[in-house]
Amino acid sequence: VCLSLGPLWHAGGVCKLREQFRIVGMQREGDIVLGGLFEINLLSVFPELSFRTKPEQPWCHKFDVEGFQAAQTMAFAIEEINRNPNLLPNVTLGYRIYDNCVKLGVAFRAATSLISGTESSVSSLNCSGTPPVLAIVGDPLTTHSIAISSVLITILNFFLHNFSHVRAMMQILKHFGWTWVGLIVSNDDYGLNAAQSFHQDISEFGCVAFYEILPKDNDITEIRRIMGVIQRSTSNVVVVFSTASYLLPLMDEVAQQNVTRQWIASEAWSTSPMFLTPRLLPFLKGTLGIAIRRGEIEGLREFLLSLQPDNDPNNGLVREFWEDMFDCRFKAEEAEIQTEGRVCTGNEDLTATDNAYSDVSELRPSYNVYKAVYALAHALHNLLNCVPGQGPFTGHNCASHHDIQPWQLLHYLQNVNFTTTFGDQVSFDENGDALAIYDIMNFHAMPDGTMRARTVGVIDESQPSDKVLSLDEEKIFWNFKSNSPPQSVCSDSCSPGTRKATKKGLPICCFDCIPCADGEISNSVECFTCPEEFWSSAEKDHCVPKDVEFLSYEDALGISLTAISLLGACACAGVLAVFAHHRHTPVVRANNSELSFLILMSLKLCFLCALLFIGQPRLWTCQLRHAVFGISFVLCVSSILVKTMVVVAVFKASQPEGQGAMKWFGAPQQRGTVLILTALQVAICTIWLTTASPVPFKNTQSSKIVFECAVGSMAGFATLLGYIGLLAAVSFLLAFLARNLPDNFNEAKFITFSMLIFCAVWIAFIPVYVSSPGKYADAVEIFAILASSFGLLISIFAPKCYIILLHPERNTKKAIMGRIPAKK
Repeated sequence: VCLSLGPLWHAGGVCKLREQFRIVGMQREGDIVLGGLFEINLLSVFPELSFRTKPEQPWCHKFDVEGFQAAQTMAFAIEEINRNPNLLPNVTLGYRIYDNCVKLGVAFRAATSLISGTESSVSSLNCSGTPPVLAIVGDPLTTHSIAISSVLITILNFFLHNFSHVRAMMQILKHFGWTWVGLIVSNDDYGLNAAQSFHQDISEFGCVAFYEILPKDNDITEIRRIMGVIQRSTSNVVVVFSTASYLLPLMDEVAQQNVTRQWIASEAWSTSPMFLTPRLLPFLKGTLGIAIRRGEIEGLREFLLSLQPDNDPNNGLVREFWEDMFDCRFKAEEAEIQTEGRVCTGNEDLTATDNAYSDVSELRPSYNVYKAVYALAHALHNLLNCVPGQGPFTGHNCASHHDIQPWQLLHYLQNVNFTTTFGDQVSFDENGDALAIYDIMNFHAMPDGTMRARTVGVIDESQPSDKVLSLDEEKIFWNFKSNSPPQSVCSDSCSPGTRKATKKGLPICCFDCIPCADGEISNSVECFTCPEEFWSSAEKDHCVPKDVEFLSYEDALGISLTAISLLGACACAGVLAVFAHHRHTPVVRANNSELSFLILMSLKLCFLCALLFIGQPRLWTCQLRHAVFGISFVLCVSSILVKTMVVVAVFKASQPEGQGAMKWFGAPQQRGTVLILTALQVAICTIWLTTASPVPFKNTQSSKIVFECAVGSMAGFATLLGYIGLLAAVSFLLAFLARNLPDNFNEAKFITFSMLIFCAVWIAFIPVYVSSPGKYADAVEIFAILASSFGLLISIFAPKCYIILLHPERNTKKAIMGRIPAKK
């Protein structure tokens, strides 16, 4: 809606019209006059665009009774308002209605005449004052409305195009989940504007599979190219914004090529009889579309049939209608023009006719005209009832009743809100667009082989958002074998647990479905990471609390390791008991029995320290487990190292050159060496625990919440293990060098084998420990402790127990020294 001044000029102190256009129309005077532009003649010879002062042959031909019905509906609405004591009391509305001849030039002339008036001069010397026509109802053609509204008065397009028909189309597409649709439009303002709005709106939920513009000249080559695009596309739904004349050649080609698609019709062709033919029935049945709301206007039929040309002999449109209806001609007013055919009397019986003019069963454009006139009337009523000092204009002023300006009327028009007698609400949004009401049409095949557009729903933007679309799906006919809505998507929706990944070079509706990573869930569009203490379900469609994991005394692994640990401790206790009972025998006394008892005690601690790794980690267990483990193994390995050194020293003492070797390896020296070596490990553990003590840690980075002990300082842990490894390596080296000493009972061989097992276990432990997840890391460390402990226990003490328990005859000093042969 736009405002402008009419084409007036001021000269000599008098405001005059330059000239007048000759335009066919009808009028009625009133206090306030409304204008109207309608399609009354469909075909025309384009006129010479000049001013005319003399009568001439009309340019327009082929009278359209439906357009004339819409014009008469405007006249009816105005007369009805004039009779209404509650709407615009004491004000008489008038009208001036012109024919646009479906030509922009004619429509523009008509609008210019409406705003300028028909008088040769006006009273105001400065060309001000209320314009002859405050507002125009029409023009129904989009191109005409755009051109007229850009330079002239307030114009109310009764077809309510703008963008409401695109929004209505979106409701249908969303309802059926059609996200991959083709778009075809006519090459005019109606189609191109609709296409622009359509692209914007569908981007919120879907994509345009293809976009084609129908040729103006019905070029068959271009039509066939468009048909090829339709057939190659994977879209099953095609939306068409076009007038019937542009679209018909394409539908002829659809019939020839036997193409079936789900067509979605705009209001410009959804009820056109041009397509409801038996020839197009196999291809267009099932078409869904929107149509201007059908309404009922009480008393309109009687008004239409009461028309008489003699009541207003100057009403050119009425005379043209009468001539077209009864195929006659009124006598020419000028003698030189001859009248051809039957002469109209003006008394012909209009009630005896049966055609589109008197048919009020499908009032669509006429019903919108009716609502448009009432919208203007309500706006005028509110304007004239403004309370001084409470007005909407500067200084809270009201509009002057004697000098109403179009922009003032526009303000009140934007705030109109009323309900028609048919029950439809009429109001406008902030853009000046009416809250549209559309019927949803469906092309049905009839038993007689014809096709009819039936109403199957309503789109009413005045309703709450969840009730805008009302659709009776049971009434819809689908032109597919399944008799159900077709699917039209570029890619099927991703299942839960996957996300969309757009295909390169294709619209966003075309995508692959990529599984979400572990710990993520999806809403079928994108993946989301679960909260810290949650994990994705198996289907990755929701988050579930993570399982809590630690090496427990209640699971099978924990029970097994506990049993093995206790078994090892009991074995140590048993060997210790055997050695204590036979402590005076040569096998036990050989090579310092005190060291043997110390090794057995430390091995027992090694077996028992494994229990600190089982159960939910606590602060004290985390601090003790590695300290006890490190000190116990250093005590054991240092004792073995000293025992190995004693073996070497004994052999050296038996040689002439080594008589004094044993003085350096007496019992005090052995105890002191073990004590010093163990004290170093105690110092390492003390520094570690005081500077970066191991603490309980809840690890949530995996699929489970793993309770574990964080080592605190990796350097401390590495130093602890490294020191044990160093002692073990030295022990292994000394034992290996002494393995071939000529004693009958050479303990160095057994120590060598025990250290070989010990080193192999702990070398293998490191990579396995690092790669083991969760509770299995603790299990690996326990296994290494138990395996190395059993290796030491068996390698060092099994041969001795074998002799003590099974071959006591070899448990003698001579047998050990090799001076008598041992019995077999």
